[in-house]
Amino acid sequence: MTEVRRDPLAIGLGALACGAGLGGATITLAQLVVKLLQGRLDPDHYREAAGDPLLAGLLAGIAVAGTFGWRRSRPLENLWQNGVIGVLAAVGALLVGFLAAVADRLLGFPGLIAWGVLSTVVGMAASRWAIAGATADVDDGPVIGNGS
Repeated sequence: MTEVRRDPLAIGLGALACGAGLGGATITLAQLVVKLLQGRLDPDHYREAAGDPLLAGLLAGIAVAGTFGWRRSRPLENLWQNGVIGVLAAVGALLVGFLAAVADRLLGFPGLIAWGVLSTVVGMAASRWAIAGATADVDDGPVIGNGS
């Protein structure tokens, strides 16, 4: 007989990585927009226009990270744990977003694109991990040494 058991570690870590990855990808997207503005606008107008998409992307990334961290950790049924995972996912998204600036400095525009794609892929894979941990079918497996 199979029963549905939850893997709290997979749910928690998956939700945390999902929020951090997708939130970090959102922040990286904002940095890409600023990088594109840098090339299109003259320096006087760039200084006036660059802060708005970067701040909006930063706030959106924090919101995305907290939301995905919270939603993917809902099967834990513990409000405190859900909140902690949401907050840690937002902090993780900030770290991923700040590391995108390092990727931009080292590899330029292609590095920033690669970092955004990598963040998105990690976020989506972690989301699947959290969902699989919440709905894992576990059976007792074969009995070893039962004499038959």
